[in-house]
Amino acid sequence: MRRLAAIVLVTAASILLLAGAATRAAAQDVEYLGTNRDWHAFQYMENGNRVCYMASRPAEEEGNYTQRGDVFALVTHRPAENSTNVISFIAGYTYQPGSEVTATIGGETFSLFTEGDTAWARDAATDQRLVNAMRRGADMVVRGTSSRGTRTTDTYSLFGFTATHEQISEACGL
Repeated sequence: MRRLAAIVLVTAASILLLAGAATRAAAQDVEYLGTNRDWHAFQYMENGNRVCYMASRPAEEEGNYTQRGDVFALVTHRPAENSTNVISFIAGYTYQPGSEVTATIGGETFSLFTEGDTAWARDAATDQRLVNAMRRGADMVVRGTSSRGTRTTDTYSLFGFTATHEQISEACGL
């Protein structure tokens, strides 16, 4: 169920990012909160509880592929579940089973696990370290391998990350 909700939310974010909308999201109940440079803020209600998230697309995508779906980096707060700063990367393809993804910000490299087309940090402490690095950094390089063995490198701008992070944190009362 949560996977389906994530797909709906990413689709809504994709529509907003592609259309440049500055009003309510096209997907029902997803509210667009605003944009700060390269990051976009949203909120919605899930089972009566507020969820706030931010999303960005890579500034640059590299890899020897012929077709690839939407690619996003997300940070999500679910305060009712005591879940904050959950980092996820949606690759636009299915990751190689059992593979790891790396995210490099400045001199720090983080290892993430994969499932399907998404990569996550292994624990809340790694999520927090990633967010701290993202707040300090200028860009983030994410490397992964598709189920077909294609290696990809996605470079995200971190301009606007801190302001957008503060925006979703305030919206979720954190």
